[in-house]
Amino acid sequence: MSYNTILYDVEDNILTITLNRPEKLNAFTGEMLNEMVDALDRADADDEVRAIIVTGAGRGFCAGADLSGGSSTFDHESDGRGLHPDGGGVLTLRIFECLKPIIAACNGPAVGVGATMQCAMDIRLASENAKYGFVFAKRGIVPEACSSWFLPRIVGISQALEWAYSGRVFTADEALDKGLVRSVHAADDLLPAARALAKEFANETSAISVAMIRQMMWKMMTADHPMEAHKVDSRGVYYTGQSADAAEGVQSFLEKRPAEFPGKVSQDMPEFFPWWEKRKFE
Repeated sequence: MSYNTILYDVEDNILTITLNRPEKLNAFTGEMLNEMVDALDRADADDEVRAIIVTGAGRGFCAGADLSGGSSTFDHESDGRGLHPDGGGVLTLRIFECLKPIIAACNGPAVGVGATMQCAMDIRLASENAKYGFVFAKRGIVPEACSSWFLPRIVGISQALEWAYSGRVFTADEALDKGLVRSVHAADDLLPAARALAKEFANETSAISVAMIRQMMWKMMTADHPMEAHKVDSRGVYYTGQSADAAEGVQSFLEKRPAEFPGKVSQDMPEFFPWWEKRKFE
């Protein structure tokens, strides 16, 4: 399947999703939203995909929402759509439910939804050419893409508010210093570094374990007591402990050889998964 606004490429069990409107600095559109959600659906269903990298074509990562519609860009009452889920939030909520690790490889400017979409990704790497901006106050709107939930959990409430209050654009070095990104790389080294990290997640690990770990960690961010984690941990160990993956993990260790895990995320997730109720937009 081909897309109009993104590129979808799988190599060595790593999917690279490239935002592909370089002439517009990969500005975000409804079509791009739909294609990214579809790409994540495909990735979850494809057992050959073990990790995902998201990057941008050309010199930018994503310049935020496409503002070519003019001053009414954000006025959904005038365009007849009324109150509805914001597109950035639809994307980050889909990322939140993803079963594969997701790495942001930010190659250039990332403002608005270009910055907020990365907050839902597991690990963020930046090129030295990257810049970030939570510019909503300068556009007369508010942060979207569930970033008021994600961003403070990454950098703390005070730093999140500073960036959102001011709307200023800041450098990759500041993003690194404040904990938004894991590391900063020369432009030519960014994707190789992201791929090297993705390979660590994909090689000699159980796809089932990784999928469970991703959901356990994210879902426990708002648990009100460690007992909630204990409940899920205990069920997770109980069900995965009976699996072919657990048998292979122990046997490969005893035989001092690389593991070859047979489990498939598409069909072998533990029977109690998912353990949460899906939330509705109301």
